[in-house]
Amino acid sequence: MDSISKFLLLELNLQTYNMLSVCVSYKIPNPLLVKAARGEPVNRPPAWMMRQAGRYMAVYRKLAEKYPSFRERSETTDLIVEISLQPWEAFHPDGVIIFSDILTPLPAFGVPFDIEEVRGPVIQTPIRSEEGLKALHSLELEKLHFVGESLRILRHEVNGHAAVLGFVGAPWTIATYIVEGGTTRTYTNIKSMCHTAPHVLRALLSHLTQTIADYIVFQVESGAHCVQIFDSWGGQLPPSMWDCWSKPYIEEIVCMVRNKCPETPLVLYINGNGGLLERMKGIGVDVIGLDWTVDMADGRNRLGSGISVQGNVDPAYLFSPLPALTDEIQRVVRCAGPRGHILNLGHGVLVGTPEEAVAHFFDVARSLKFNTPLQDHASEEQELVV
Repeated sequence: MDSISKFLLLELNLQTYNMLSVCVSYKIPNPLLVKAARGEPVNRPPAWMMRQAGRYMAVYRKLAEKYPSFRERSETTDLIVEISLQPWEAFHPDGVIIFSDILTPLPAFGVPFDIEEVRGPVIQTPIRSEEGLKALHSLELEKLHFVGESLRILRHEVNGHAAVLGFVGAPWTIATYIVEGGTTRTYTNIKSMCHTAPHVLRALLSHLTQTIADYIVFQVESGAHCVQIFDSWGGQLPPSMWDCWSKPYIEEIVCMVRNKCPETPLVLYINGNGGLLERMKGIGVDVIGLDWTVDMADGRNRLGSGISVQGNVDPAYLFSPLPALTDEIQRVVRCAGPRGHILNLGHGVLVGTPEEAVAHFFDVARSLKFNTPLQDHASEEQELVV
């Protein structure tokens, strides 16, 4: 057989494999978390935790001693998969999120960075001028092969028993690191740019918008059931400035992703989002994550029943006596109602959190039942069976 014939046969086999894969995927029911994200009826609230893989777990700390570089741990396929599956094997959450970082894609579009032990992420050449923008280029996905490989393996490993979650940083949040040169508590450089060099900041945000949209699509095509957008520092903006410097760029990302991945639920989380809920509602995502400073019942009233919510147990409750944690989980679930709620913390798992408390969180979540999931939130007190 000549080389051309071999090539055509290989192409035919790949096409047949892809068609069979698509057919098989349609037969696998959506994970519980995906159903809740879409607002479909569920018999209990699905649960996962932000930052659920990490330093609170002894098995992670042991691995980190062997591989002390965070970037090695988060940019090596075997390590990413192992770490991502540590909480899955220990607690069986309803969502398995890839072990990564919102800054991971930066080198793939022209922004190198380091992570120092004390300072955290460091960008040696911050972008604050038109000259700095010249370093940016389109996303080179081959440099993120470990993300795609890891998501594909995770999808296979959980085998439909949980949702595989991807995540990205929102343009404003990523821009804060690029402009400030790393972590900041004041955001003075980037907030000043809003007034002193708005054209530069808009150009940076526009570039990040396209890049992040491409990255989300890449994660979905690699196996992510659902993707969370972290606008972690969006809450540091006054609402009127968030309207100008963050919201439109997230809206554009949602629009671009919807065109290519219309069935994939998108979650938006902003730390300190109490003053932004109504603004977040109109952005086009499927789920809004609430931090623990927002009362779940109040959040539901402000957002309405047309959008799903995620959260929002205070992470500090995991240091409380287990009965107190149980009561708080049940309160949050009652306030959220039986449809369109993903149980989570209001922020990430804290360092030092007892593993038995995390296990208890998921045990309680699995024990909850909605006896009439088709009813609306008005009769929520009668619908939660504990």
